[in-house]
This record gives sequence, C-alpha cells and structure tokens, in this order.
Amino acid sequence: MQGKLYIVATPIGNKDDITIRAVSTLTEVDIIAAEDTRIASKLLSLLNIPKKQIVSINEFATKENIDYIISLIEQGKDIAYVSDAGTPGISDPGAVLVTACREFGIEIVPIPGVSAISCAMSIAGIRESSFMFYGFLPHKKGRKKILSELFLLEKNIILYESVHRFMKLLDDIENIKEGQEIVVGRELTKMYEDIKVDTVKDIKKYYQDNISKLRGEFVVIIRNHK
Repeated sequence: MQGKLYIVATPIGNKDDITIRAVSTLTEVDIIAAEDTRIASKLLSLLNIPKKQIVSINEFATKENIDYIISLIEQGKDIAYVSDAGTPGISDPGAVLVTACREFGIEIVPIPGVSAISCAMSIAGIRESSFMFYGFLPHKKGRKKILSELFLLEKNIILYESVHRFMKLLDDIENIKEGQEIVVGRELTKMYEDIKVDTVKDIKKYYQDNISKLRGEFVVIIRNHK
C-alpha cells in the first residue's frame, strides 16, 4: 500500500504555536523530510517526539533526492515534510517535492498551522482583502524593476526580506513612493518580536537608531491599496 506525503506547518518562532494535529502527524509518520535536518531534529526534541529518520530536501535538492522520497512513499512509508519554520511550500523547496509527488499520484495531505504571512496581516490593521504576496525579491538583478511593477498593481504587497537586504529594501520603497506607509514584522512570535507600523522614512530611522534590532527575517507589508 502506498504511503502519503504530509505537508506539516511548524512554529515560526514560539514552539507553543504547534498544533495538536501536527504533533500527532510528526509522531506517527515513518520518516521526516526537512529543509534543514538540524532544525527538524531540534523541533522533535522540543516536542518530545521520538527520534526518527530525517531526510534533507533543501534548495539544492537534486532529482535523485526527490526520487528517493518518492520511492519510500511507494514502498508504503508515510513522510512528513517540514520547512525551517511556518507553512511549507511558500518560499521554500516544499513546492518542488509536492509537484513531483503529485505527478506520481501520491496523496498529499496538508496539516495547517501558523504562517508568517497571515501572522503579519493579522496585526497590520488592513481592511482591504486584496493583496499580492511576492516572497523574497531577487538579491540583485531586476529587484527595483519588480518592486516598481508590484506598486502598479495597486494592491497591498507582502514581501519577505533578510536582514542583509532589509535596509536596501526600505531605500527602494522610499525611492518609488516617498511617505509610503508600511508594516514591518521582525522575528514574529519570538522572544524579541518587533512590529512597526509607520512611514518607510520613520521606520528606516528607527532601525538606524536601533542597529541591534537588525537581526532575523522580516515580513514587510506595503499599504498600496487604492
């Protein structure tokens, strides 16, 4: 009998945000596929889940890696895929695994939970339902062009950004539209969670004056709805 692939959402910071269903699934599956095996192993330990085989499926995963997972499922093994944090398949390698498994007719079961997108939107105070989620902008080439095109959509824009390019992102936003209001969520649900709602100019000054807070990953919501 063929196994199943479970796409399991995990906490983005606070381990208590794990769902009961997610814990049960991670406990019961035969093998876990993970974006980072070390993070997955630590999560199992925190949740008191017995150790089990963890297979790496990261951004460098080859066809052989994917085929190995598929072969295990075809042998009857149930496998759970977890990303580094949050809901898998959004700006992580999970989408590649899901697509490959679907081509082989494998049943894919979502185990919902926390997501940085919904977490940030819930505290943004944005009433409009229309938004555009882009994820990470390119590191260099085409970055400004894509951002300018997103503004033309006249929808609220949600971006992920690393600490290394966050201040550059603020500069780019300000160059496109001076006085733009944004929402910034840093280290959401973690001990040093930091949420700011202000103009891009004032938020840039805040982080310039608080360099120690330039850590972790950022969710940026650009209030661009007309």
